Amino acid sequence: MSAQISAAPIKVLCVEDEEFIGELYNRALKKEGYDVKIVRSGAEGLELAKGGSYDVMLLDIMVPDLLGVDVLRQLRHEVPDLKTKIIITTNLEQSDEAREAIEKQADGYLIKAEITPKQLVEFLNRLKL
Repeated sequence: MSAQISAAPIKVLCVEDEEFIGELYNRALKKEGYDVKIVRSGAEGLELAKGGSYDVMLLDIMVPDLLGVDVLRQLRHEVPDLKTKIIITTNLEQSDEAREAIEKQADGYLIKAEITPKQLVEFLNRLKL
């Protein structure tokens, strides 16, 4: 399955402050035909996501300026009709209660240390966009 819908590639906004991880995701997704934009801060990710022009947002929890959970909360509160699928990506250890609260608002939750870039692509290919 490819990242193409009609003739337009699926647009991915990746909010990831770790340059190495961002580059891994960028390469893997672009190879599969995704249109990828990488930003390093939560505040920048929030502003871009509010525009609603992305199909998927990969949102790290621990990013500068504004934590990913705060970005998620603000998007769900301020843009209730947002069509962007929000996938949380993290390596942060959390309690079951904290994770469940995040998962209720997000469209997916991935532990970065447990997935390869190829598995990330496979996950996104299975999303209903």
